[in-house]
Amino acid sequence: MSPAPLPPLDPAFFDAAQTARAWPFEEARKLVKRLEKSGKGEAVFETGYGPSGLPHIGTFGEVARTTMVRTAFRLLTRDQIPTRLICFSDDLDGMRKIPDNVPSKEAMEPHLQKPLTSVPDPWTNEFDSFGAHNNAMLRRFLDTFGFNYEFASATDYYRSGKFDAVLLRAAERYDDIMKVMLPTLGAERQATYSPFLPISPISGRVLYVPMKEVDAKNGTVTFADEDGSDTTLPVTGGHVKMQWKPDFGMRWAALDVDFEMFGKDHQTNAHVYDKICEILGGKAPEHYVFELFLDAEGQKISKSKGNGLTIDEWLTYAGNESLGLYMFQKPRTAKRLHFDVIPRAVDEYFAHVAAYQKQDTAARLENPAFHVHYGKVPEVDMPVTFALLLNLATASNPETPDVMWGYISAYAPGVSPQTHPHLDALVGYAIRYFRDFVQKTYRAPDEVERGALEALSEAFAALPDDATNETIQNAALDVARTIERYQDHTKKSPTGGPGVSVEFFQMLYSVLIGQERGPRFGSFAALYGIDNTRKLIEDALAGKFVKAG
Repeated sequence: MSPAPLPPLDPAFFDAAQTARAWPFEEARKLVKRLEKSGKGEAVFETGYGPSGLPHIGTFGEVARTTMVRTAFRLLTRDQIPTRLICFSDDLDGMRKIPDNVPSKEAMEPHLQKPLTSVPDPWTNEFDSFGAHNNAMLRRFLDTFGFNYEFASATDYYRSGKFDAVLLRAAERYDDIMKVMLPTLGAERQATYSPFLPISPISGRVLYVPMKEVDAKNGTVTFADEDGSDTTLPVTGGHVKMQWKPDFGMRWAALDVDFEMFGKDHQTNAHVYDKICEILGGKAPEHYVFELFLDAEGQKISKSKGNGLTIDEWLTYAGNESLGLYMFQKPRTAKRLHFDVIPRAVDEYFAHVAAYQKQDTAARLENPAFHVHYGKVPEVDMPVTFALLLNLATASNPETPDVMWGYISAYAPGVSPQTHPHLDALVGYAIRYFRDFVQKTYRAPDEVERGALEALSEAFAALPDDATNETIQNAALDVARTIERYQDHTKKSPTGGPGVSVEFFQMLYSVLIGQERGPRFGSFAALYGIDNTRKLIEDALAGKFVKAG
């Protein structure tokens, strides 16, 4: 199936793109120079996928970031040079271990080391193989996010002959490939290593065995099969696949890839991939190496450990746009990927979208929202932040979104789920996030804090019902300025007296909501309502929250 047509770009960005500094443009410029030098008429982008497991958050990141560079390239070239994004599945790899999530591990054991597309689908009868099932999940995953790509299967490319020319060249240049590979291996592995992995005619398994002969003239390899007999197979037609490092370089040469990004764990092997690509007659592509994700404790995320967020987990609590923003920001910096990063990513995303509407063309190209949406940034009015919604949920303990919308509608008349569907989605995310992650830890106020809270309630009682965020915030500041504990003498108030320390607002959130911090208190009180906020103060002074905790 051919990919859907690429969405058109706005020509208004073409001129400004030539001097844009965001990292996708910096990477795309290298690609522009590459094609100018070679005279090639199209740019080929590639991402790789190992279908031994289901698509994960790293899969999204790799395709999203590559698409960001592709969009930048299209703008730099005024969309005059065709581009392709090939999503390549290494589905001819042998199944090295049985996944934990299959219904029956025993049923899978006879198929260990067989190509993933030769292993039966353990879940349904819908797909021909385990590899075909996971490939379908990959394509559904990519289609859900609207990526424009061409799917490529290693099984198809090897068996259909699409790799034959390069594989025959690999047989001819076998010794050159070995000279690159052997220094990267230990002595024991050197003795048995071969860049070719034959698929046994007896068992169907992918064999890691040394070659007894490589016949470049006839394009065959000879090896000892599992029964000990010498077997000769052609390197073409899917009878043989390549080891993963040579396979990287072979694929680049065969597909004429111009750009591929990969994680830092591949960085030490990149020169090996490059050399093999060049040995096989190709030109090594431009690379972009991104840092790996860490868990909450700073440990590298591992699929086998399960110590990181899955894509489904992120999308349970936030939209894919916030995940796109997370992928855009500082890809060469190791970042912690855990549930606590989601609220900030959500609010940062909407802040960038709001700023985008006020920016000129050049500034828009530096705005992360431009890259998250590949140049098609929507207009979104978000009158309430995600952080505020979380605090509202914490204070109101909503059972349904209707409870939250009652506060929102009073705060912003005319705003409803129908007029603001993005906000309605955010309300649902906030309720789920609150239920699953927000831990309330209330504490009782001391005597100074009790006096401050009583004074704050009195100040709020004097405010009009339609008091603005700013009015409520200033009323709170006026209370704090009179209390020595909360005076900050490094700051000046509007009247020339001391400013207010953050300790005051930390006290409000910990005593009233059971959280260490929160958004601007005036904004929270305006959203929750002045009377409701005074009731919070009353209940806190009565000790109801501490007793409940």
